[in-house]
Amino acid sequence: MSAPVIDPVRPAAPGSPARRGAPPKRTTPARFDTALGWSDRPGLAWAFRILLCLIALGIFAAPFLTILSGAFTTNASGSSLSFLPHDSTLLNFRVAGERGIWDYFTNSLVIAGGGLLLQLVVCTLAAYALARHRFRGQALVLTLFMLTMMLPEEVIAIPLSLVLGDVPVVHLDLKGTVWGVILPLGAWGFSVMMLTEFMRDIPDEIEEAARLDGVGELRMLWQIVLPLCRPALGVAGVLGFIMIWDQYLLPLIAAKDPTDYTVTVALSILRTDPEVGSGVVLAGAVIALLPSLIVYLLLQRSLVTGIAAGATKG
Repeated sequence: MSAPVIDPVRPAAPGSPARRGAPPKRTTPARFDTALGWSDRPGLAWAFRILLCLIALGIFAAPFLTILSGAFTTNASGSSLSFLPHDSTLLNFRVAGERGIWDYFTNSLVIAGGGLLLQLVVCTLAAYALARHRFRGQALVLTLFMLTMMLPEEVIAIPLSLVLGDVPVVHLDLKGTVWGVILPLGAWGFSVMMLTEFMRDIPDEIEEAARLDGVGELRMLWQIVLPLCRPALGVAGVLGFIMIWDQYLLPLIAAKDPTDYTVTVALSILRTDPEVGSGVVLAGAVIALLPSLIVYLLLQRSLVTGIAAGATKG
């Protein structure tokens, strides 16, 4: 008696379900796949979504367009600003330059560049120690970094002014120098916390394999940890530059002479000058906006990648 012949299992034909009752694959997005659950097909909901986007764009773009228009308008007035310049001119920028806006701009660039470099170095080293090492009092150190974010600048203004006038131990007077503004900005609690959480997600196996190859601490940080933290460094760079560039109170208390002011302080001086109009102040505001805008455009991809990586962590 011969053995029964069993037919081999044939693969399902392309485009047909593998077995009866299997749900077919969905090729079109469902109703709730798009933002706010609206359908992406043209219709009433689609038009309403476009309208909301235009309203949001107008809310955020209107102030910038008004500043840009007033900077190029002759005899601009705060009560008659519009989105388009009238009687276009560059006189406002020339008057702002005569008032020393470019000298203040240079001071801001030096302080922002040096402060950001020092901040990234200090915050990266602190985050590496907190994330990749275990020591007694680690939670207390991280808490102290968090507390620095909770204190308003006005609270520490007077103590900081006294310290800058006579630095303890070394007894140096840092007022009137760029170091008086750069050194207090050398550590930022937000960057330390963000980099710490990002470095904690690096697998321990990578570090263990590197240490078996004889990699030291600095080489570990420079060649292994930092390349994996590029998105977080991009976020820290963009937000740190904007934070330093927008400083107002610190350059004010660290200066001994008006020539030590930054561009943010210079704008307040231009605003109180009775001999200049609103157009000159708006021209100075446009000049002050350019570095932040350029840094954001250059590091936009790193900023978005870093935020997305933090949002999807775990």
